[in-house]
Amino acid sequence: MRVSFPLRVLLTALGAWAAAQLCVWWKIPLPWMLGPLIATSLASMGGAPTASWGRARNAAQWTIGAALGLYFTPAVTALVASMWWVILLGIVWALWLGWLFGAWLYRVHAPRMPEVPAQQLRATCYFAGSIGAASEMTLLSERENARTELVASSHSLRLVIVTVVIPFALQWSGLHGSGEWGAARVVHGPGLALLALCTGLGAWLMLRLDRANPWFLGALLASMGLAMLGLDLSAVPQWMMNGAQLLIGVSLGVRFRRDFLRTAPRWLATVALGSLVLMALCALFAAAVAWATGLPWVTMVLGTAPGGIAEMAITAKVLQLGVPVVTALQVCRLMAVLLVVEPLYRRLYKPAVQAESNRLS
Repeated sequence: MRVSFPLRVLLTALGAWAAAQLCVWWKIPLPWMLGPLIATSLASMGGAPTASWGRARNAAQWTIGAALGLYFTPAVTALVASMWWVILLGIVWALWLGWLFGAWLYRVHAPRMPEVPAQQLRATCYFAGSIGAASEMTLLSERENARTELVASSHSLRLVIVTVVIPFALQWSGLHGSGEWGAARVVHGPGLALLALCTGLGAWLMLRLDRANPWFLGALLASMGLAMLGLDLSAVPQWMMNGAQLLIGVSLGVRFRRDFLRTAPRWLATVALGSLVLMALCALFAAAVAWATGLPWVTMVLGTAPGGIAEMAITAKVLQLGVPVVTALQVCRLMAVLLVVEPLYRRLYKPAVQAESNRLS
């Protein structure tokens, strides 16, 4: 029997809510995101007709962006601004690590995928390894004639691995934040309405400018602007934060369909292994930066982790691990990667392709 899309969305959300409640009871870290993510992923791979509504995910990103921006009070902004060299170093590290991951993927898979043209596989591996948002990396790879299904699966798998492993690792280690990062804590009805209006306008502006992650970044920048001016309008209610985490978890989980594990299983295995190595390398890099700055190591781990902005920032917020630093590092990294990764690919690999083409002609 064919199930309508609205009913599929509703049933998926109900299952995600039940999973979140179970994770709350079991004291799982980030229960409102990890519970829905794990449950929806398993159900999707099991063949269940799960579904996620795009507008609901947009609303979730809007909510998360608005809440995170409230942490950027004038004092915290001054601290983050003084870390400009850390942010720059994090960008260079992410670009180098992404290139290294892509080069390793190509070295491993080139002998095993002779049916794929060398340049197409090169582009596929390069964009699959880049540490950026899944949708944007997939679109960029399409312009270079890459295997977009492999690029998308690589980013989806890495994001889920990072999102699941890091919160569990931090909980089991017993590491936690000191909670000194201030933000609005009181919910005020009129102030919340004004915050929603301002952040909604920010999201609309990002949409008009055709920017990446417009609902998250637009709301984040608008909320940051208000906080930097010292305007304490309202906190975001906890039930809204819980709902936003649930919707983000569902939107990640529905990517894993029944045939996901049958799609180039060797490719997925190497991506999974590489993702674990990336996390280990980033943890070492975070330790060096933490030593140089005096900031908590766990904060730097989230700020440099090869995961998504929203997912890492949510982790920082729930575990009280320096939300402004994590958010600033992740946002600046994403913007730099989106601007640099495609020109860098063309500079690194296009001359070789052109030379080979001229030689053959």
